[in-house]
Amino acid sequence: MAILDGRGAVGKAMTPARPEPGLRLVRAPNPSPLTAEGTNTWILGEGRVAVIDPGPALPHHMEAILAALSAGERVSHILVTHAHLDHSALAPALASETGAPVLAFGIATDGMRPAMARLAPSLGPTGEGADTAFRPDRRLADGERVQGEGWALEAIHTPGHMSNHLCLAWEDRLFSGDHVMGWSTTVVIAPDGDMGAYMNSLGRLATRPWQRMYPGHGDAVETPEARLAELTAHRRARESQILSTLHSGPATAAEVARAIYTDLAPALLPAAEQNVLAHLIDLEERKMAAAIGPLCRSARFTLG
Repeated sequence: MAILDGRGAVGKAMTPARPEPGLRLVRAPNPSPLTAEGTNTWILGEGRVAVIDPGPALPHHMEAILAALSAGERVSHILVTHAHLDHSALAPALASETGAPVLAFGIATDGMRPAMARLAPSLGPTGEGADTAFRPDRRLADGERVQGEGWALEAIHTPGHMSNHLCLAWEDRLFSGDHVMGWSTTVVIAPDGDMGAYMNSLGRLATRPWQRMYPGHGDAVETPEARLAELTAHRRARESQILSTLHSGPATAAEVARAIYTDLAPALLPAAEQNVLAHLIDLEERKMAAAIGPLCRSARFTLG
């Protein structure tokens, strides 16, 4: 079934993907090495529907979302998993068009641990696309339930990729945002991202029996338990590689990344360096590594 991606002519009849009854997918036309084929915008319910992750501020994408609604349907809720521009930037325009409130954990920095907030000035901006203008109409607390016409969601605060990241449980299915994806591992860039928090959030999700996960990019995750275990093992393996590299002597995050990401496309190396730095910050907190001098993006690290 074709995916409605916003690139068709205005008014042209197109059919959104329907992964299961009561759920539609509209994929934004913002493909990149970090977004796969584009951001997944999910439409949940029939009649009065919820839009999850409206996506980037592209007019054609909003037209595609509205065109995916049946006659007489309207948007009653707009939910945002996290304040990155490829997920949240369209929310104000969609809210203005539909009258629906925007719900999220909070602004881009909400949920950040004090330790990461203290590091923010020395680390500087991440450049990863935080939506600093994002302001939800309603903040969702961890464990809070949102109900609509024929659907209900539970907010699960899952900091890691970003401090205000939420996953949204729909019975035994999970809208996993950028926290769990099948096509790729998750980028964690400090201080907005937090590797220790990311691992804790993975562990928390692993305590529940999910049937399927619907991520912010890529296809559905059909084996959630296995994928959560795989992601956890991957991160622990990266951690071991970083520590092994530091055994050879002090190194910066960039130097460690070049040593362990030997088969990575050059365009993805900057993101890999940021992932390594997030690991190093977590390792320093756990006394397994230590920055030589002030902790900044160019700091050299040694074993703790």
